[in-house]
Order: sequence, then structure tokens, then C-alpha cells
Amino acid sequence: CSTIIETGIDVPTANTIVMSRADKFGLAQLHQLRGRVGRSHHQAYAYLMVPDIEGLTKQAAQRLDAIQQMEELGSGFYLAMHDLEIRGAGEVLGENQSGNMLEVGFQLYNEMLNEAVRSLKAGREPDLLSPLSVTTDINLHAPALLPSDYCGDVHLRLSFYKKLATAKTTDQVDALLEEIVDRFGKLPAQAQTLIDVHRLRCISAPYGVVKVDAAPGVTNITFKANPPIEPMRIIELIQKNRHIKLAGNEKLRIERALPEVKDRVQLVRDVLRSLGQPVKAPEPAGTA
Repeated sequence: CSTIIETGIDVPTANTIVMSRADKFGLAQLHQLRGRVGRSHHQAYAYLMVPDIEGLTKQAAQRLDAIQQMEELGSGFYLAMHDLEIRGAGEVLGENQSGNMLEVGFQLYNEMLNEAVRSLKAGREPDLLSPLSVTTDINLHAPALLPSDYCGDVHLRLSFYKKLATAKTTDQVDALLEEIVDRFGKLPAQAQTLIDVHRLRCISAPYGVVKVDAAPGVTNITFKANPPIEPMRIIELIQKNRHIKLAGNEKLRIERALPEVKDRVQLVRDVLRSLGQPVKAPEPAGTA
């Protein structure tokens, strides 16, 4: 066959296709060509011919291996992912069609790109050496997950984990909570803890909190250097509450026995609320 066949020719009676020099075709082409046969109820055959298996390039061997493995209905998406892994994602804002995206991962690559674009829009030079904003670490000392007997599909669980992890506001977390309850029913304890973790993360981030460690006996809230909080609010909090102490310059230590997870969550929320509204950073010059 020639590549004209891949454009969508439908011959239901054709049951065999022979691709000469299959190593020269791209993965999408191989997938389309293979799809030209087997279009009726008869068994069909696709033969991928290469001159020498040992002489194939690494990428050609990967393409042929991928096309052989993906035989089930609906495998086109997985083939596309294999193609992304083999060739790379390229430059989103450039002319080159090959890149090093896989060196950092697709999600991190997008985050780095978004951060650079935000900096340029704000009139700032992107600092490529500085780390991205670190996610607040929340540890409630209790299992936080979607149990397999509650949400059986592993792909759905991973999807919800990712959506929760990327939620920026409590409203987004609550919207995901409604979706989960609507699809699977009342939350088990582990799933409720998972929701509490991400709610706390969204609430804590504006205060410059980098870590919350809420154990049954003591709770530690660690802030980044120079958090956006009025220093007097912290002093007032410590003076009014004997069980709250300042451990170093950047950590609040709350000594209170709270065996229930929900009580520890409420304690952290109350402490942060008592610190008032986070102080907004001044706008960079020239962004008005």
C-alpha cells in the first residue's frame, strides 16, 4: 500500500494489508493504515515489512513495538501517548518540533511554562532558576485516600487525585466533593480526610504555610520566611492562648490533645482565621 490509503478509504471486503518499509512510517500513520482492514466481521491481517530488524533505529523499533502491543478497540489514545514519549512534545512557543519535555514531565513542563508566561505578563523577567511554588504539605496522621471498594476504577481515582491536587480554592474542592458523592455515595472516613487535607491546603496557602503536621497530641504549623501575616496578630494569638507557642521564627506549636481528625482540622482553621486576612503583596511597578 501507499500512504494514500491512510486518508480514510473504506473497503470492507479488504482483509489483508502489507506495509513495505514500515519502519519509515510514523506511529499515527501505522495506526491509520492498519485500520483500513478488519472493517467487517471477517478476520483481517496487517503485515509490517522491514528489511532488517537488527538494523532498525531505536525510535523505529519503539514505534513497531507500540503498534504491535496496541490491538484492542480504543487504543488510539494510548498510541498517541506512546508517540508523545517517543518523539517528545516539542516547543509550545517555538519553531522546533522536538524537545526535552520528558526530562521534567508533562505536568511540570506546563507549570514551568505557565509561570514564565505569568511573569512576562506582569512585566517581570522569569527567574528560571527559582523553584516553582511549593505545595503546602498537610499531614493529619490519618489515611487520606479514595478506597478501592468505594471508587473501583483506578483511572477515575487517579483523575480525582489529580483534580484535587491542582484545586486552588475551597470552592473547587467542594465542587469535586459534590461530584464524588453524586457518583459513589456517602464518603468513607478515608475519603473525608482526603477532602479535609485539600481544603486545608487551599486555606493555608495564602498565609504562607508550607507545612501542617496535625498529630493527635500536638499540631505544628510551619510558615515560609516572611509570611504575609501581621506580626502583631501572631503575638496576640500566643498571648491569648497558653497552649500555642512559637517554636523558632517560622513555626507555631499547638499543644492540645485531639484524637479526632475533624477536631484537628477545625483547630488549624481556627488558628489561621485568628491571624486575620493575609497581607497582599504590593503590585510590581509598571503593571497597572
